[in-house]
Amino acid sequence: MHGNQLLLEEPIRMASILEPSKPTVYPSMTKIVGTLGPKSRSVEIISDCLNAGMCVARFDFSWGDIDFHQETLDNLRKAVKSTDKLCAVLLDTVGPELQVVNKAEHPISLEADTLIVLTPDQEKEATSNLLPINFRGLAKAVKKGDTIFIGQYLFTGSETTSVWLEVSEISGEDVVCIIKNSATLAGSLYTLHVSQIRIDLPTLTDNDKKVISTWGVKNKIDFLSLSYTRHAEDVRHARDFISKLGDLNQTQIFAKIENIEGLTHFDEILQEADGIILSRGNLGIDLPPEKVFLFQKAAVYKCNMAGKPAVVTRVVDSMTENLRPTRAEATDVANAVLDAGGAKTWTDAIILGAETLRGVYPVETISIVGKICAEAEKVFNQDLYFKRTVKYVGEPMTHLESIASSAVLFYLGLLNLCFLVRAAIKVKASVIICFTSTGRAARLIAKYRPTMPVMSVVVPRLQTNQLRWTFTGAFEVRQSQIIRGIFPMLADPRHPAESTSATNESILKVALDHGKASGLIKSHDRVVVCQKIGDASVVKIIELED
Repeated sequence: MHGNQLLLEEPIRMASILEPSKPTVYPSMTKIVGTLGPKSRSVEIISDCLNAGMCVARFDFSWGDIDFHQETLDNLRKAVKSTDKLCAVLLDTVGPELQVVNKAEHPISLEADTLIVLTPDQEKEATSNLLPINFRGLAKAVKKGDTIFIGQYLFTGSETTSVWLEVSEISGEDVVCIIKNSATLAGSLYTLHVSQIRIDLPTLTDNDKKVISTWGVKNKIDFLSLSYTRHAEDVRHARDFISKLGDLNQTQIFAKIENIEGLTHFDEILQEADGIILSRGNLGIDLPPEKVFLFQKAAVYKCNMAGKPAVVTRVVDSMTENLRPTRAEATDVANAVLDAGGAKTWTDAIILGAETLRGVYPVETISIVGKICAEAEKVFNQDLYFKRTVKYVGEPMTHLESIASSAVLFYLGLLNLCFLVRAAIKVKASVIICFTSTGRAARLIAKYRPTMPVMSVVVPRLQTNQLRWTFTGAFEVRQSQIIRGIFPMLADPRHPAESTSATNESILKVALDHGKASGLIKSHDRVVVCQKIGDASVVKIIELED
């Protein structure tokens, strides 16, 4: 697949579009995060999701209790074991999310051009004229004319399960609103989003801290999605909190940008966070529709240049209830993966929310999204992307980054040569194998977006806290699952990552055997190996025999 890259600058034969895509051993280089919930929590369904291409499992704590999510995670572990597929765990906090509580759980029909009251009195029953909310300060935060959105899954553009309100008057702690569209609210809990208004609540709430310090610590979560990140200080505060929770000092923090305040402080947040989640759900209603794509492209570009994962949400909402995405959604997925110029932005991962959490077709959704991503990856202009990234990084590079970029540059030349003389010979590197103890070297290589997979071979290190001996490596392997193009494996700790002995060849053989077993490598393939031997960093190419 990777030896026959098309560039968007080339004329594409229309007939080639009708040719069926060749099957691959992995759905796409772009990673897929699936939200597990009522429709995707059995061992069987989770196994199918893993086989379809899910790399990270998201646990959304804005609904469901700890016991529910624990049972789901236990099923995930069984599925991982039965499928032999790696899967990382992401805990998504609730944050300062405002909610409407419908204790009776009966559907609430709302009619356009009528009045409705939002009250902090949660003892009252939700009706078509009154909705209880979980925040007493709403009346002080809003003014007449402000816009409020309410729904279980806020506006996708076509659904009638979200409502748009306009503040009409303030009455004590109550907010009276005019209903702007007819809708039916279903379920027990709805999100309330006030457009472009700061809500005076902490980003990491007491309830979030309780979930993290219990469920998160027990399950050694790989990622923490910090909802409603508004300032770099939010990330620093969350990092300080989890750094004191044992193994969670290795947990990576992804800042979730979903309002104007987070957008305004994006650059500082990017510096502090390990990755960025572009929450197009809330952000998409906080921004004018015509501005959403501008933020997405600018934010992903900044993440690419910083070498930090960029994750995009809300791409195939219609697949919550349908077997196929809309034409616009299919195009949106491709554009999230690949900008029209072929190299301006490149999303590392896509989060599926309602589509897998409550959707009728969770497995099919993951499969289709993976196929769309794979098709977009075929037209990636790696040459242009590489030059832009090197220019952005500038000189002098760090020693490790220089090695990483050189490895990609060498094989970029090989692929160009292959392209120019493909009529005579077919020579390609099928994979780059990178030996690492922290995963950093592999991430740097992935930053330059090689067109072939990067097999990150993480070699555990032995460490002690004077009370017990433990091996590192497990976190690093799972955390690579969210980075575009990296396919990690955990090596035998008896094989050191840096050595001058024959163990170098031994561990390389293990990696090659793993690549063959997984289908990434086959006979006569050329393989790039990035390895440290003694004090020297070595990049070499080998051609496999039968």
